[in-house]
Amino acid sequence: MTLWSRFPARSAIFAPIVALAAVTIPVTSATASPPPAAVAQVDQVSPTRTDLMVDSPAMQRTIRVHVLHPAHSSPRPTFYLLDGNEATYEQSDWIAKTDITEFAATKDVNIVLPAGGEGSYYTDWQQPDPEFGVYKWETFLTEELPPIVDSYFRGNGRNAIGGISMGGQAAFTLTARHPDLYRGVVAISSCPLVAPEPYQDSVRAGIAYRGGDADNMWGPRNAAGWFEHDPAQNLDGLRGKPLYLYAGSGAPGRHEQHFDDDTRATIVVGGPIEAAALACSTDFAARLAAGGITPTLDFRPSGTHSWPYWQDAIRSAWPTVEAAVEQ
Repeated sequence: MTLWSRFPARSAIFAPIVALAAVTIPVTSATASPPPAAVAQVDQVSPTRTDLMVDSPAMQRTIRVHVLHPAHSSPRPTFYLLDGNEATYEQSDWIAKTDITEFAATKDVNIVLPAGGEGSYYTDWQQPDPEFGVYKWETFLTEELPPIVDSYFRGNGRNAIGGISMGGQAAFTLTARHPDLYRGVVAISSCPLVAPEPYQDSVRAGIAYRGGDADNMWGPRNAAGWFEHDPAQNLDGLRGKPLYLYAGSGAPGRHEQHFDDDTRATIVVGGPIEAAALACSTDFAARLAAGGITPTLDFRPSGTHSWPYWQDAIRSAWPTVEAAVEQ
């Protein structure tokens, strides 16, 4: 949960910028084929950044997707990078709050940043939610979006996925459930475990904080859906993949040197949240080890639940991304 910042304003899907194409990409599924997603609009922001507006039949809404990509047209792998609990539809927080655009310019990889997913855990909710509406993020991320990315941006089928906080948890769950789609996982300041207590309580509190009802996501407390989406219950889906877990201790660090009001708020709120992420990540790492899986652990003696540390962490995580997509 990224609770340390102020309440961001919710917004409807904003007006498109440039309408260049309306292309339908067929999507296949191992079960029933959903209607195809369509690229409604394309905004070429720079030679190495393109924003898409993707009409998602599963989600019943249009999703903005930022793609940071090489300028050349040769095939390359793709890294999907997810936001946290406060994600908004206007813009990915990775774009708004870090230097990911400049960082990506040095990499021969597509970095795909979906905007939106507030409180969603990037999963398919069992029921529409009065606050969030229809959430089918798993379908969007695993069935609708990849064919579009591969078609538009020369994706070669070698994918990895990561995220911060809620998005890091989702990255592990999505990989465990779709092991043939993702070759590696990066989880930054997250709690991958969702079924056991106290972790289920944490998930429920994070969703309630954004106005949603977690019963609409995976059912009532301890229903089967919670265990089906807990990556510790499906370790075989993670086996043999490069995995990275980052967390700080919650203690103030190098990004809390100037004690203004924002810094104090980050320490008071973001410190305990990060400490909880570390405890959960440590527990999850032990469960991985018990299952014969060895992740890369990057547990720090300081650091709060805040964007300056996550900007640092994506650099530390990058060797894991490269190991995954270059296999």
